[in-house]
Amino acid sequence: MLTRIIAALALVPLFIFLIIGGLPLYIAEIAIVAIALHEFYKAFQTKNINPLFNVGYIFAGYLLIKNIYGLGIEYSYAVAFVLFVISITYLLRCKNNILDISVTFLGIFYVAIFLDYIVLTIRDFELGHLYVWIIFIISFATDTFAYFSGYLFGKHKLIPKVSPKKTVEGSIGGILGSIACCAIFGYIFKLQIMPLVIIGLIGSVVAQFGDLFASSIKRYVGIKDYGKLIPGHGGILDRFDSVILVAPFVYYAIMIFIK
Repeated sequence: MLTRIIAALALVPLFIFLIIGGLPLYIAEIAIVAIALHEFYKAFQTKNINPLFNVGYIFAGYLLIKNIYGLGIEYSYAVAFVLFVISITYLLRCKNNILDISVTFLGIFYVAIFLDYIVLTIRDFELGHLYVWIIFIISFATDTFAYFSGYLFGKHKLIPKVSPKKTVEGSIGGILGSIACCAIFGYIFKLQIMPLVIIGLIGSVVAQFGDLFASSIKRYVGIKDYGKLIPGHGGILDRFDSVILVAPFVYYAIMIFIK
């Protein structure tokens, strides 16, 4: 429990930037994305895979330009395409292999593009400054309620080969907690509650997939944590593992169920 409290406190600066918005948020975003990409790439080096760090950093820097000028997501794919073509030259010169290139662009897609949906949610919807909090409500409610439900009632292992401590009871508790918190959020801010209940339900499942996916990578490369940003409590990716998948889900769910 102490771990979760410390992890939550570490995210307070981000929440401040979410409230401020604008350029400070955009700068905070590229800092988080760059650190997360570094952690992601560094993890795979334990398997003798050498991603192109600079390519990932360039894409992170591009996000600042995109957000300042309000460019559409199609520009992100265009930049990713150009960087991919450039990366092929490393392959042809035998400086890197296909696994290096693949992990490089998995990081760009999984970390940079998905996390950018936090900013896109604020920017692209009239009530985006409210909707963006749904991303974090789903992620943290799922994690917190799953922890307590698993601790109190957990008997049946969920996927022990990936995450030995997670239980079916904890998973169900996380879903119910996410639904309840989303409904309360909707009631407080006078939003449509039924769509938020649906988003909270599906979003919690997505959050757990994000957590399990991140855990499966750590198990594959043989590490406990992605980083040491918070001593004893991991890095950016350890804190954002569920947020990364929930952010794009909430964005498109709002388009479908609310907008």
